[in-house]
Amino acid sequence: MIRETSLFGLIDEVRDQAVLERAVKRFADQEIRLPTFAELAEPASAVSGEVDPDSPDPRNLFRVHWYNDHTRRSLAEVPDHFVAPGELTGTDANLVFALGNRFPMIRAHKVMAAYACLAPRIVTGTFDPSDDRAIWPSTGNYARGGVAISRIMDSRGVAVLPEGMSRERFDWLDRWIVDPGDVIRTPGTESNVKEIYDMCARLARDPHNVILNQFSEFGNHLAHFQITGSAMEHLFAATGEKRLAAFVAASGSAGTLGAGDYLKEVFGSRIVAVEALECPTMLYNGYGEHNIQGIGDKHIPLIHNASNTDDVAAVTDRATDHLLLLFNTESGQEFLRGRGIDPSGLGDLGLSSIANLLAAIQVAKHHRLGQGDVIVSVATDGAEMYRSEIDRIRQRDFPEGFGARQAEATFNEFLAEARTGDYLELGDAGRRRIFNLGYYTWVEQQGVPFEDFEARRDQTWWQELRPFLARWDALIAEFNERTGVSHD
Repeated sequence: MIRETSLFGLIDEVRDQAVLERAVKRFADQEIRLPTFAELAEPASAVSGEVDPDSPDPRNLFRVHWYNDHTRRSLAEVPDHFVAPGELTGTDANLVFALGNRFPMIRAHKVMAAYACLAPRIVTGTFDPSDDRAIWPSTGNYARGGVAISRIMDSRGVAVLPEGMSRERFDWLDRWIVDPGDVIRTPGTESNVKEIYDMCARLARDPHNVILNQFSEFGNHLAHFQITGSAMEHLFAATGEKRLAAFVAASGSAGTLGAGDYLKEVFGSRIVAVEALECPTMLYNGYGEHNIQGIGDKHIPLIHNASNTDDVAAVTDRATDHLLLLFNTESGQEFLRGRGIDPSGLGDLGLSSIANLLAAIQVAKHHRLGQGDVIVSVATDGAEMYRSEIDRIRQRDFPEGFGARQAEATFNEFLAEARTGDYLELGDAGRRRIFNLGYYTWVEQQGVPFEDFEARRDQTWWQELRPFLARWDALIAEFNERTGVSHD
């Protein structure tokens, strides 16, 4: 049985009528209409192309889905995607990646998770947009998504993220925030998630700071279950093949892995979680630093359904760094064309997206997949978020230049001769080990009641989450009716 608790974001009734009334008035005045989760899972119409997808226009909330085309102004029948050619992957299996850089405002799919965490709080009267501050702890894209959603909802958003993330993330935040104090830099880089939690604990002492922790907010999991899961189903159907072998995704907050739960229920496909080899939390209970930006680790997220995960694949950040150069430099692209590989779609893959690509290759080789087998995954963001990283990696690792010889060596090492040894089929013992590892973060450090932590071990508990989606949609519909704002 699920106990309603604001700790999990699992609230499906109005808790404060006065707060709700203020939100209704504010949204009516600002002409803000909220999309339901069902509308984002199956968008029926496109937002007018005249609405700039990079503006804080409330209508962009209705673009927070996988069906934007490459212009991000029109609706695609099938989620825009990249099919990795066999000449690149070295396998006959179909590796298909939904493109996150088609999302509005931040060009990454984390904006959907941010919406999914804040919208239920608005319509239940547990967040006052006129007085509360939304605190968005992240290693980058979720914080940007939260700031974008907060601004559209005429409220104040605060980004909390490590100081070592890519310059493009901070440049974007500088353009979107009102107060420079609303960007809080914590020590470290991708692996320093505890430092983010420690900062949020300090911020939470102010009752007007509402912590929307993507690692423990189940709206994140549920949105991906319904919205990303159904999008991946449509993507698989478009391949025309009969067997969906696996869903592959870097763990990060573990929100995206919720789509794997959906696909496993429908197709029986495997769920493969991806992490950095330099910080192999799930694979080896290890630790360390890495540069696969978009993966926060050294802990197991509360919303990770570890008992339903089948495999773990680890990818070295040396591979993702160097392939970022191969895919996005003139010499690298020239080499690829010489191998019969069209490089035009590779710019849609950022660092964690490349990690998903390499992990999908591992899955295909480990399970000996071939023609007729499909692996679906996501490209969280594109290379446009890492231009400064391209320059930094080139200067650090290739001070004499990244030319044809370096491109060939990179291709050979990380694609033609890609390592596949850092891979584990979990089985019951492996699932229990990963689940148990989360105890130290959530019970001992973050104060989650033990019975709530332990209840997540049972798949029935996760299945009982699903009705929240319909109840939230009903509350959103009622909220929109009261504001009187139409969707045009």
